[in-house]
Amino acid sequence: MPRPTTVEEPLAPALAEPLDRFLAEMEQGRGLADNTLDAYRRDLRRYLRFLARQGIEALDRATGPEVAGLLEELRQAGLTPATVARNLTSIRRFHRFLLRCGQATLDPTEALESPRLERPLPDVLSVTEVSRLMEAPDLSTPLGQRDRALLELLYASGLRVSELIALQLPSLELDSALIRVVGKPSRERLVPIGRPAVRQVAVYLERSRPRLAGPESADTIFLNARGTGLSRMGVWKIIRGAAKGAGIDRRISPHTLRHSFAAHLLDGGADLRAVQELLGHADISTTQVYARLDSQRLREVHRRYHPRG
Repeated sequence: MPRPTTVEEPLAPALAEPLDRFLAEMEQGRGLADNTLDAYRRDLRRYLRFLARQGIEALDRATGPEVAGLLEELRQAGLTPATVARNLTSIRRFHRFLLRCGQATLDPTEALESPRLERPLPDVLSVTEVSRLMEAPDLSTPLGQRDRALLELLYASGLRVSELIALQLPSLELDSALIRVVGKPSRERLVPIGRPAVRQVAVYLERSRPRLAGPESADTIFLNARGTGLSRMGVWKIIRGAAKGAGIDRRISPHTLRHSFAAHLLDGGADLRAVQELLGHADISTTQVYARLDSQRLREVHRRYHPRG
């Protein structure tokens, strides 16, 4: 039996019309994706209904305690800190829009602090799992040789998947064991790679890529069976297939290899600033999540092996 549909009471025009204008500006002026607009709409309709329940029918009467009350209600309902923070961001941008348009004189979110969000620890492979992953492709086929070269290069360099699929033949300096990478935002960096990656990429370029290349290949390094450049989804499928072949039963992605690259460097004693440079992070705070991962590992070792751990 179908569940009954809950019909929401329409918002009062004094609340609904400013929301419609805000969403129209977000859509036209900023070209936001549909899912982002949907999140704004959902968050702000929730906020405006909350205000209506408090007897507030005009936005210029909303104050900080009302906004804080909604956020506490969301926490009590079990929403994650990230979702609560996103709601506050939506409400803050809405009120700043009202100020800019002269529809309000105060921003009730001005004194509210966003919840502190701790970046989740990245999922990484063990060194043994990396070895099994590298051995998974079938090297008797051109596609298998491509897959092995791709996996070795990702783990050796810590590239983002977007950087990997954008690599061109002139980007490679295999004699010097270097690759030239254009990252975000259009910042070029030189990344060293190890002997296994150099060897497998050289084998792929010599034996397999010529068999895959076609009229539309140009200088793109990693090609699919049609001779065009791999897509992001194509790289995901290669990694998932290799993980299955290696007996790794959890979901991994191109970023898992990037995480593993960074974590294993730090495990080996690499300097955090050097890892930041290799990853192409503009801000070291982004890289520090791997230091937290290393600290967690050390705490686990201490708890396990110290007499009073």
